[in-house]
Amino acid sequence: MNDERKSSKAGERAAEGLRQAASKDEAKNESKMGHDLAKGADRFEERSKSSDGKSAGEKQKD
Repeated sequence: MNDERKSSKAGERAAEGLRQAASKDEAKNESKMGHDLAKGADRFEERSKSSDGKSAGEKQKD
């Protein structure tokens, strides 16, 4: 890997901190909702529908 594209130690620590914060926030939301959040393609569909009630496929057809 080129030096200019290589991650710095500070960058790696920041990325790990963001992953941990996101995981903590997700766990908090899941416990509040009482069930796990959808992952992957299911989550994409869930988020797509929540904005306007249509799935991503329906939006592309319009």
